Amino acid sequence: MGMNTDMGTDTITTTEPAFRGPASEMTYSIAHWLPALLQLSDTFYPTGAYAHSFGLEGLVQDGRIARPEDLRPFLLESVLPLLAQTDLPLAASAWSASGEPPNWRRLEELCFLASATRGAREPRTASNAIGSQRLSMAARLRGGVAAAFLERSTAGHWPCPSAIVAAIEARSIGAPAEAALAGIIYSTVAALLAAAVKLLRLGQNAVQSLLTECLSQAPKLIAASVSPRDDTAIGAFAPWWDVAAARHEAADFRLFIS
Repeated sequence: MGMNTDMGTDTITTTEPAFRGPASEMTYSIAHWLPALLQLSDTFYPTGAYAHSFGLEGLVQDGRIARPEDLRPFLLESVLPLLAQTDLPLAASAWSASGEPPNWRRLEELCFLASATRGAREPRTASNAIGSQRLSMAARLRGGVAAAFLERSTAGHWPCPSAIVAAIEARSIGAPAEAALAGIIYSTVAALLAAAVKLLRLGQNAVQSLLTECLSQAPKLIAASVSPRDDTAIGAFAPWWDVAAARHEAADFRLFIS
């Protein structure tokens, strides 16, 4: 396993997924990147996600999600399959492209492709806003590939979708691709459930039950997403969700930006 630690810039890079080595190497590698990954997943980390419902408020306003019982099929049958067709494979590709040396042309392509997978303007803007905030923090805290990505994306006016930035974050802390994808699954479901608590009569016990059930699907979603696929196979069609997100922008009353 190749690892390069630069104590001056506080960055760690790996040339392959860290937890695939022997047990002694696995313990050493995880001890380096897991605490940082937990920091990235914590609600205390300033991502701005708390201000967004990612279309959920629009679905509630349209009556498509009217009760807490409606959340389970929405998460399992819409949210997770959508991630499997968009954010997860895109992040896996971005993780591969951000190795040493980074493939900047490929990363630019992935930024625009990831942005285009958001059908409505509101969720697209939300993803880019959160991604930009996370990228700025990663560049400040970690330097390395995150700082270089920030410089190039700013100069080239690239969008910064959150899924692509999640891969850059993983590279900047020396985490494997699988860890980046696990973080995306967790943060996506957790953000939607946090919004649901404000929109529906939903208790914390129910939230944790739904979160646990969704996270149990993570291994198979990650395994499928790290397999190479052609860009033409990336994308999903959820017009009912896009329409609700678009209508939300013109709603008379809103709790969330998106």
